Amino acid sequence: MDKKIEHINIHGKVLLFGGVYSNLQALEKLKSIAEKNNISAENCICTGDIVGYCAQPEETVQLFKLWGAKSIAGNVELQLREGADDCGCDFKEGSRCDGFSQLWYPYAQSKLSKCSLDFIKELPDHIQFTYAGKKTTVLHGSWSNISEFIYKSTPWPIKQPNFEITKSDVIIAGHCGLPFKHTEENKTWINPGVIGMPANDGNPHVWYAILDDADRKLSITHHTMDYNHKLTSKLMQNGLLPEEYARTIITGIWDNTEILPPVESGLQGFGIQP
Repeated sequence: MDKKIEHINIHGKVLLFGGVYSNLQALEKLKSIAEKNNISAENCICTGDIVGYCAQPEETVQLFKLWGAKSIAGNVELQLREGADDCGCDFKEGSRCDGFSQLWYPYAQSKLSKCSLDFIKELPDHIQFTYAGKKTTVLHGSWSNISEFIYKSTPWPIKQPNFEITKSDVIIAGHCGLPFKHTEENKTWINPGVIGMPANDGNPHVWYAILDDADRKLSITHHTMDYNHKLTSKLMQNGLLPEEYARTIITGIWDNTEILPPVESGLQGFGIQP
């Protein structure tokens, strides 16, 4: 199937984020941060998975649509628009994450209106633009596999083909849930982090990033964001969603680290240095 690629012209500060995960309270706070910093909606880019683990998928999609920020389709959006029976997250069959997805994914499916599904169906697979003289591609997991988990510790030879096939200097990616920046060979891989769930760092805050092209040079800074996480957790305790995810919203610690490589797993609760 041919990929749908949206080409845009962009300059000035750019707000990057991923994994809203149906977390309406986090999206509301991020939108207010963008407005406070005079970052237009067109300069706000999501790496996908607007829908996910939390309790308000319909409200979240509608706010995202109203805001006018840009997003690519994550694996969750891809599955939803195809009417698939699972989230397509590539969790190991029978794992805890796989079991949890059998709760939150059908819940999200049942809550989304036709209007929201129509919006999801129009999301591009990738966004491309030139920024500070560098060709940049936004993708979800990897170019060849939307559900591939790529972390800071992932060897460069696994990341490198993404730059080659897209002819890019910068890759902005999502899916893995952890913020990081990795530069080698004058190429940079950026994961801004996600706003819908904590980053397993023992803190309920969430992560996003800002690009700046001042003086025509590329600057990347990661930021944490506090929001009304107690309300998010309370809304998730509805008997239909995993209680473990509602707990993670409060504690900042993932229920398990089964998807993480040894390096990232060993950093659980110790904070993050993107």
